[in-house]
Amino acid sequence: MTSTTVRRTPPDPTPLERTSERTSPADRPRFPIAGLITAGLLAAVIATWLTLPGRAPGIPMPSLAVDYGLPIVRLVLDLAATAALGLSLLPKLLGFDDPERTEPVAARARHWAVLASLVWGAAALVSTVLSAAELTPGQMPDIATYVARIPSGRGLIISTSFALLSAAVGMLAVRFGEKVPAELRVLVAGFGLLPLPVTGHASNWYWHDLSMVAMELHVIGASAWTGGLVALAVLLVRRRDLLAATLPRFSRLATYALIIVSLSGIFNGVVVLLLTPGESFPGSLLTTRYGWLIVAKTVLSGIIALLGANIRWRLMPAIERRSRTAFAAWAVFELTIMGLAYGVAVVITRTPVI
Repeated sequence: MTSTTVRRTPPDPTPLERTSERTSPADRPRFPIAGLITAGLLAAVIATWLTLPGRAPGIPMPSLAVDYGLPIVRLVLDLAATAALGLSLLPKLLGFDDPERTEPVAARARHWAVLASLVWGAAALVSTVLSAAELTPGQMPDIATYVARIPSGRGLIISTSFALLSAAVGMLAVRFGEKVPAELRVLVAGFGLLPLPVTGHASNWYWHDLSMVAMELHVIGASAWTGGLVALAVLLVRRRDLLAATLPRFSRLATYALIIVSLSGIFNGVVVLLLTPGESFPGSLLTTRYGWLIVAKTVLSGIIALLGANIRWRLMPAIERRSRTAFAAWAVFELTIMGLAYGVAVVITRTPVI
């Protein structure tokens, strides 16, 4: 009795899988970051253009450099802080059971986290200067007064301080490895994100405490979700073994983040519109510029959730089997949509409810 061996021909790859395969290893890490930043800048510029108030004769207005420069720099700040948090979080997602496999990736993450923290700090300082200039159009920006008297100025300085502290702790981690706990780096980066919502609408209306809590949860959830995906897409896309072990942990984190980000975002957007004098809800979603941005961000968030579900339910089982998937292409797509959402979010914080 003879036995025969049946060879199964693997199914033809999908278009996204073919795109992922054709991408050279040297180029792949650039795609997630490029997509995220490019989409964010495009969304920030277009949303700013659509929502800028008209210029009235005789009334001093900020220059176009401030009008467009401030949301762009603020976007860089948010994305750099998000990357610093995600890269600091990656060692926790990798685990510490097999340092021989995980340490090379963790070492790269520590170097990148330092760079992201330095960019974050520089962007926060530039944001402080531009924000002060916005308040005194046609004059030299009074930075000292802005920081001393305006909550958003103090928030930016505090965020700058935490960015520098994150870079310092990160440099220690580069030198001493995981002897500097990943939890410490995550906490420092996370605390640096907390002052940023002070610059938004949450600081301007009388449900201040509840709104601020919701905004803090929104920022932390979005940053952990986006930053974690950036870290996985950049550093693990060619390491199927590590991706198979790490993606399920990240998926659980992303699920909690999705719930927090969705509920807190809907709460803040709806309540701001409800408390706007002279506007009726839900009509204000379509009759105000602020409402347009809320609708746009909600649609983008829904798309992101669907893309995340695709990775969670369709790709992750194959990744856990070490099968070839189009994870890289799907992650780039999701991060690009996240970039659009970040660009819209930056403009939301600066748009009056009109």
